[in-house]
Amino acid sequence: MSAGPPAGRDGRATRAVAVVLPAQLRALAGIESAVVVEVSPPVTQRGVLDALEGAWPVLSGTLRDPVTRRRRPYIRYFAGGLDLSHADADAAVPEAVAAGREPFVVIGAMAGG
Repeated sequence: MSAGPPAGRDGRATRAVAVVLPAQLRALAGIESAVVVEVSPPVTQRGVLDALEGAWPVLSGTLRDPVTRRRRPYIRYFAGGLDLSHADADAAVPEAVAAGREPFVVIGAMAGG
């Protein structure tokens, strides 16, 4: 008999979501490639980032302001080919990302002239 999908802290089944981070944040967290986090459905931008910061606390405050939980300037989020940087943090990510077929991508944007 199969054990079924992994369960989160609340006992509900979770979804495995791949996350790709920029090199600077991978170095800070001591990781070498994309990571997988377990997120309770519905899979949202907030859920992915909460799971990421929970697994790698050193990343807390680097992607979002620690007080307001809003995206930091010059950090962009992409999922399923869409720029989610200004999207509602509680809106569901594209199903391809929630199902683990495509990654949630964090990019450090550049500015200047």
